Amino acid sequence: MGKTYDVIVVGGGNAALCAALSAREHNATVLLLERAPEAQRGGNSSYTGGGFRMVHHGADTVKTVVPDLSEGEIANTDFGEYTTEQYLDDLGRVTQYYCDPDLAEMLVLNSTETVQWLHGRGVRFVPRFGRYAFKHEGKFKFFGGTVVEAAGGGRGLVQAEYTAAEKHGVEIRYGAQAIGLIRGNGEVRGVRVFANGSEEEISAKAVVLAAGGFEANREWRARYLGPGWDMAKVRGTRYNTGDGIRMAIDIGAQPYGQWSGCHSVSWERYAPDFGELDRPITASRNGYPFSIMVNAEGKRFVDEGADFRNYTYAKYGRVVLEQPGGFAWHVFDSQVDHLLHDEYRSKGTTKVQADTLEELVAKMEDVNPPQFLKTVREFNAAVKRDAAFNPNIKDGKCTTGLGIEKSNWANPIEKAPFSAYAVTCGITFTFGGLKIDTATRVLDIADAPLPGLFAAGELVGGLFYFNYPGSSGLMAGSVFGRIAGREAAAHALGAEAKAA
Repeated sequence: MGKTYDVIVVGGGNAALCAALSAREHNATVLLLERAPEAQRGGNSSYTGGGFRMVHHGADTVKTVVPDLSEGEIANTDFGEYTTEQYLDDLGRVTQYYCDPDLAEMLVLNSTETVQWLHGRGVRFVPRFGRYAFKHEGKFKFFGGTVVEAAGGGRGLVQAEYTAAEKHGVEIRYGAQAIGLIRGNGEVRGVRVFANGSEEEISAKAVVLAAGGFEANREWRARYLGPGWDMAKVRGTRYNTGDGIRMAIDIGAQPYGQWSGCHSVSWERYAPDFGELDRPITASRNGYPFSIMVNAEGKRFVDEGADFRNYTYAKYGRVVLEQPGGFAWHVFDSQVDHLLHDEYRSKGTTKVQADTLEELVAKMEDVNPPQFLKTVREFNAAVKRDAAFNPNIKDGKCTTGLGIEKSNWANPIEKAPFSAYAVTCGITFTFGGLKIDTATRVLDIADAPLPGLFAAGELVGGLFYFNYPGSSGLMAGSVFGRIAGREAAAHALGAEAKAA
């Protein structure tokens, strides 16, 4: 073994970079191990839209991270507010109250300060117009808790964090796959690495695992998520294969959280098996609240308007995968076409369009035409036509009398041209992982810390179950990554002081 570091961070995405930056701020020497080559660095974070869900109190809070917010933007935007209580309620509600209450509280209470901390380290933020606020009657109104995103999306976020890490003296190695943890005297003392065709051991006084979940591991997906999940498309990096989780479990870490659960969305049916960094979100299909979703049988199978998109999109991918053939279609008419994001118009989109519904379904591959037409007729007849449509609120424009009602945004599908988009399931990250405490220490089966081992990011279990509030993943990675870096540095420097 060569040089000994105070802290080794395993991973190269947002959580890992926050841990590395935080550890350096607390005077630790830091090595960051990124499995991917430099051109594909950043883990799943590089593939995200860059949104951060934080507690805020309107424009005053937003201006602390978007100081160049213009007077015009303030005047034409209702940012609303998103309180601690609302955030905790959302986490509880969408996870069916399974989320670990201590981790949830740490996430929420540290959210605003952590975004401000990132801003202070060179991450530029902008208001998240478009996905979380539509322009309606001349004004933007934010809904659902998320008001800011990193400029340049996930790639912009990661680039800013790598720039800060390099500036502050974090050593970075690319193409370095961590394959095991080294222990000595009852503590984690380093990492075994495979790089450049050979194995080596690197010593450290503390290790932070932030290497993502196991969503890119087909075998683990089938084993833990269930039959059919080996066929899901991976939205992000191909390098998140569960290495960090396996390494920790191999030395006695406690598996935790919902190992059968994941974040999964409606995704382009014929997308590549893994994400593409030059087109990170163009295969997303997030306009479904304004559609009807039909399966191969030509039937609706879900309440498309049950809630705002950011509270349903991460669980509807699973529902699509459960349909015959593992696919579905989003169907729109011209009344809502202006609300569809550019992702619906991107290269590689499987789209059909027609001036009549009969012509449309004839073009919809693998769909039963008579049943589809019957479904649309029954849906149109059930729409509550006296309610006003408003995409910025749960408008109560619903259906009545259907087996599966649509609760909001139920416009009849009747104004040509009609369009339909083929979707399948895209998996983002897995919910099962390692158990940590609020200091991010990895715990064993007896809930005792494994000395010298910390964790953050997607490989932490216990925070998300069944579903996920949009933009809370990057937020959680940042909060717990920052804590992990601080705590790992304290452990390393404390051990050094004891040795001296």
